Parts: sequence; C-alpha cells; structure tokens
Amino acid sequence: MNRNQVLPQVQLSAEPNTLKRVDFCAPQSYKGAGFLSISELPRVAEEASTLVLGDGFHWDLETHFEDSPGSEPSQVMELGLKGRLHLVCQRCLQDCAVDLAEKRRFLLVATEAEADDYPLEDEEQEPLVISQQFNVLETIEDEVLLSIPLIPKHPEGFCEPHVSVFGDEDGDEVADKPENPFNILKNMKKN
Repeated sequence: MNRNQVLPQVQLSAEPNTLKRVDFCAPQSYKGAGFLSISELPRVAEEASTLVLGDGFHWDLETHFEDSPGSEPSQVMELGLKGRLHLVCQRCLQDCAVDLAEKRRFLLVATEAEADDYPLEDEEQEPLVISQQFNVLETIEDEVLLSIPLIPKHPEGFCEPHVSVFGDEDGDEVADKPENPFNILKNMKKN
C-alpha cells in the first residue's frame, strides 16, 4: 500500500518561527519552500564575512512515505538548498561570494537507537531523529554550515595572493614571524 495516496499533505509555512515546530510524528506528509536571509540563520551569519542584502538560501522540503519490504513504510525527507553568502577568500583575504547548492535525503526515525543502528555505508540518505516539535530551521542551518567550503576562495585567476601571506612585494618573506606558542607558554610560566 502506498501511504502517499492516503495521507494528507500539509503545506509548510515559510516563516522561520513556524519552521521551529513541525510535527513529523503526525501521520501526514509535508511540502514547503521559501527563502531564509542570512540574518535568520544566526550560526551562518557568524561565518559570513559581510551581510549583503539578498544573501540567503532558497529551500524546498518534501516528506513522503516509502514502502519497506517486511516492515512499516519509512518516512523520508528531501531537502534542497540553493543560495549565496560572503566569506573571506583564503587567497587574497577579501570578501568572496560563495554560491552553494545542496540536495539532501534523510530517513526520519523515531529514536536515537534507530539512528545509531542505521548503516554508515548508506551515502544516499542519513537518519534524522524526529519529534512532535521538530526544528526544520535548525536542520536547514546545519546543512548550510556543512556545505560551506573549508577553504573558500575566488575562482582561479580572479584574485592575487595577499602580500602578508606569502611575503612582501619584492618576494622576500615577511620578517615578522609569529612567536612560537611554546615560548609564550614558557615565558608565562616564568612570570
């Protein structure tokens, strides 16, 4: 039996406050889309080098039930993210617009034990423990943070390396090297 045809589908509001309390335990599926500015994602805002009007993420979310052989149908959530934020380019140390696009698939489970038992080899989807007060906004923010590149930088040829990183204009190394942290600790101990 395909439960998608039987269960009602609820339209999610795009308001951040309503995304903080979604009842994924109810026997229904959800669908929604919207835009979240960087200011509505406080942990992402901490990572951003500057807040530019228009930066943020379009999201779309849909849940449905899939038949599982020999067991109850499994609830699945598909989350898509597409947007932009500004980070510091690690090559030139200037602002850099970073475009991100992610599609994620989650198996919604009822308990931490079910999530722990889920096979790590499954790279197509990962378990997500649900509740009657599930915070979708936090999940969106987590996925944005996970998709931020470790070393953000402009496209090749767009910028030049910053002088203080690789030396002065003559190509010589910068004379002011940071003090060895162990020497700092040794001096602190003496005092």
